[in-house]
Amino acid sequence: MTDTAVPVTTRKDWSSDQEIRWCPGCGDYSILTAVQMLMPELGARREDTVFVSGIGCSSRFPYYMNTYGMHSIHGRAPAIATGLAVTRPDLHIWVVTGDGDALSIGGNHLLHALRRNVNLTILLFNNQIYGLTKGQYSPTSEPGKLTKSTPFGSLDQPYNPVSLALGAEATFVARTHDMDRKHMMATFKRAYEHRGASLVEIYQNCNVFNDGAFDTILRKDARPNMLIPLEHGRPVRFGADGQYGVVVDDGQAKVVEVDDVDEAQLLVHDEHREDPSLAFMLSRIAHGPYSPTPIGVFRDVGRTDYGAQIDAQLMDAAAKKGPGDLATLLASGSTWTVE
Repeated sequence: MTDTAVPVTTRKDWSSDQEIRWCPGCGDYSILTAVQMLMPELGARREDTVFVSGIGCSSRFPYYMNTYGMHSIHGRAPAIATGLAVTRPDLHIWVVTGDGDALSIGGNHLLHALRRNVNLTILLFNNQIYGLTKGQYSPTSEPGKLTKSTPFGSLDQPYNPVSLALGAEATFVARTHDMDRKHMMATFKRAYEHRGASLVEIYQNCNVFNDGAFDTILRKDARPNMLIPLEHGRPVRFGADGQYGVVVDDGQAKVVEVDDVDEAQLLVHDEHREDPSLAFMLSRIAHGPYSPTPIGVFRDVGRTDYGAQIDAQLMDAAAKKGPGDLATLLASGSTWTVE
């Protein structure tokens, strides 16, 4: 009998022998460490795990994991990972991408992977800049951003990745940051365990080209009053003394001082709510990382994943029409013979 028990592993088992080539102090190191430390806890096998990336600093990730992996093409990681996910549903597939890779040239691929509910765990590193190509503005850069490609300031309205994912009806959407390993690991674990499309936005500091982009909310002294922890089934409340909360007023989620409202008015977070409208409201509280910002799981709902739906279609077709015949398929429809 074959032993199906998953061998015990350590972080070292999941770490490759490749030299890590990120700038000293980059937030990517923290994310890599969190993932490598988490993998032994997941009960996963290295041979059943795949990391797929696009292009960018974050996309070097597969080199540093002792698993299968692919450093693919700019923006196309979700498309390539989709092909793998629907043909090999037994694999655990992670997509590692950045705000430029995922939301610019790859925006279309990301949206379709989310709306189809492909069984992928997507980690989106957001540093609000293009780091690999040396500091151009990205789809998440704030208006007025001065960079090499916007010397007079960016005119573009930035994406909110969490809002985008919720708008695409992703079944799992969360946000974390590179300054809290424990929170990252807990969030990544939830995303991994979810069957379907999971997207985790990670605020990640680029200390060379956009240093301190998240200091307003992530400085140690700022976090109690600037991070809004989302906990399922509990009122949305935060602050060093729990003095702030979130209510829904006139169709919007708003931050209030708890003393100014009846506590019963505080929004109770429901990550399993099928309608994503409340989760979307929460995602709109912060206009960029400059005001109180929700972190944690925004949405976690069940829906049959894309690969399972394809398998069901094929089985149904086979039951009704019998096994397929490739030669017949190729000769069907409009065909002709070349003399």
